[in-house]
Amino acid sequence: MSQPVCGALVRQIGAPRLLAAGGLLVAALTALVPLAGSGVQLVLVMAAAGAAGAAAGSAPLLMGIVAQRAAPQARGFALGVVSAGGSLGQLAAAPLLAATIAAFGWQAAVFGLAASALLVVPLARTFRSGPAVGGDAHPREAGPVVTLRAAVANRNYWLVTAGFFVCGFHVSFLTTHMPGVIDLCGLPAGLSGAWLAVVGACNVVSSIGAGYLMQRAPMKTLLATVYALRALGVVAFIVLPKNEAVLFGFALWMGLTYMATLPPTTGLIAQLFGARNVATLFGVTTLVHQVGSFLGAWLGGVEVELTGGYAIVWWIDAALALGAAAAHLPIREAGRAPAAAPAALAPAAR
Repeated sequence: MSQPVCGALVRQIGAPRLLAAGGLLVAALTALVPLAGSGVQLVLVMAAAGAAGAAAGSAPLLMGIVAQRAAPQARGFALGVVSAGGSLGQLAAAPLLAATIAAFGWQAAVFGLAASALLVVPLARTFRSGPAVGGDAHPREAGPVVTLRAAVANRNYWLVTAGFFVCGFHVSFLTTHMPGVIDLCGLPAGLSGAWLAVVGACNVVSSIGAGYLMQRAPMKTLLATVYALRALGVVAFIVLPKNEAVLFGFALWMGLTYMATLPPTTGLIAQLFGARNVATLFGVTTLVHQVGSFLGAWLGGVEVELTGGYAIVWWIDAALALGAAAAHLPIREAGRAPAAAPAALAPAAR
């Protein structure tokens, strides 16, 4: 719920202040986690820390800032690099926190995590060196301010958002329930960590690769292809025998499509509604994504409690991915920025 609020606040107080305040709040609230005296207190502290995280560096906020400041011909790759940064942070933090827990206990690891959030404050200052949010770095591409009411009246916005809802369902189901799936397949429980590590490493490649392809193919086509590949991977995993080779092949396939939706989804919103509106509009799209995340995690838990397996949710996941692929095809994508003409042809082109 805090994503669209932060997207609106960035227009009012600017990115540096919002990022710095978010970093300080995340650090303070994370440090309170070991001090929680009950389950209710723990949930409240973690919920508040999650809300503050939307101001400290959520995807809508950072993607919106970068989309506005990067030139159109470099925007796709820039968004891909930002998306990859999230996966790199997770890959770096997981073994470091595990080692800290083993050596000093989980409380020390949480305090260390809180201290690391303070790094956001000096990083936020770097945004002061560029044009202000809503500034005139690329005024024509930034476009006018588009209100949320105008966006929700646009069919294209809902088609993009529907696809991102499916992304949330898919990602949350896998990250929450793959350890249980691996256990039900009779495979060693230790493979769960390796499976998630492979997915995380592939996320880095897929994010940068998606950003690269955004400059060379229509973004709606790229998104439709990614969702169709997800559906194909899920169906293949359902029907193939469950062994380690299939498990890690599935991790590789899913990892290469996992975060590949984030850069083109951001880029498509920037192209349809203007770069200056990404933080606000993508914040609402991410809210819908999180609703899908809730359903993916919750329905998986409901089914495994009722039936002892995940067969129904697997097929729901595949069907939703195909639906997301189809939803992007009718989107009317705005004209793409033309490639620079060769020097010999430039006078004639003019």
